[in-house]
Amino acid sequence: MYTGNFVFSQLMAHLPMHTFRRCVERYHGNRYVKSFTCFDQFLCLAFAQLTHRESLRDIEVCLRAHRDKLYHLGLRGGIARNTLAHANQQRNWRLYADVAHALIRLARPLYAEEDLGLELDNTVYALDSSTIDLCLSVFPWAHFRDTKAAVKLHILLDLQGSIPTFIHVSDGKLHDVNILDLLIPEPGAIYIMDRAYLDFQRLFALTLAAAFFVIRNKANIRYRRRYSHPVDKTTGLICDQTIVLTGTNTPAYYPQPLRCIKYRDPHTQTTFEFLTNHFALPAHTITELYRYRWRVELFFKWIKQHLRINAFFGTSENAVKTQLWTAISVYVLVAIIKKRLKLPTELYTILQILSLTLFEKVPLYQLLTQTDYKTDPRDILNQLNLFD
Repeated sequence: MYTGNFVFSQLMAHLPMHTFRRCVERYHGNRYVKSFTCFDQFLCLAFAQLTHRESLRDIEVCLRAHRDKLYHLGLRGGIARNTLAHANQQRNWRLYADVAHALIRLARPLYAEEDLGLELDNTVYALDSSTIDLCLSVFPWAHFRDTKAAVKLHILLDLQGSIPTFIHVSDGKLHDVNILDLLIPEPGAIYIMDRAYLDFQRLFALTLAAAFFVIRNKANIRYRRRYSHPVDKTTGLICDQTIVLTGTNTPAYYPQPLRCIKYRDPHTQTTFEFLTNHFALPAHTITELYRYRWRVELFFKWIKQHLRINAFFGTSENAVKTQLWTAISVYVLVAIIKKRLKLPTELYTILQILSLTLFEKVPLYQLLTQTDYKTDPRDILNQLNLFD
């Protein structure tokens, strides 16, 4: 019989505690704290994400039902609804944002060898946003419309492994294109974007940083064809052109030539027009790259369905952002475990299994792979053998 750690403890053992402590010290998270530390708060919120808890009272009742196990789970402070609510409201959300970024830095090298199915040496990113609707009377700080509040989650997704590399949480009124001002372009990387991000002055900044972009064009953009390249029309390609912008201000905003590719989807018969500053890739590869942009849409759909980000445990801006960053941390932590344990299981399946087994004493690998093996009793003795 396995008498080691609980599944929840094994999961949190992959959290870089030295980095977590440095984040706490950076923002003085445990100042004036007597019992309920930042780590206790993180564990409670991670437990809520993994088990789909619906409220602070729900978290309190479920954890108190396992009162004798809390110390072994890492929870040293008492669990009380008011204490957790106060921590969510007062402790700086940037602390948990830094923890999430630290986990992302651990996860990205693990997925660096993922194959996109395209012969590319460049890192490929997809940029998009998703709006989370809120009640205006409860969240008056989240400005969106006259009768509605909302927060917007902006994410730059590394398509190798679907790991978010840039995350920004804003109110609903911030336009998507403004996020390009916050990005630090990576030279040689390819950024895939929808036409909401079409701003030639900002796109030229990517070009000056030696980065590439693939973006869907708008119908009202004026340009002049300079040269047409041959295409294989059996693949759905209509044309591949080198163009220069001829609008009122666009030539000043983007003074260099661009590449315009038109493509008709053979399944839906929808015509797409793409702009890019990458002239070396085949035209069909450019269209396939834009098809991969849907992975960021699937990512938003996935986290909204399987993590707790549509309903919040607090109404303040700090509480909302703390919960969002904790959800991202849990997602990336599970992704890290998937690679470290070399699990063939999908993330959805891993989360479903963990949601029901956090208080079990089963080796994590055995639980997630459904393998059956006997543990050597000598590996689980609490007392060391003096004569070994």
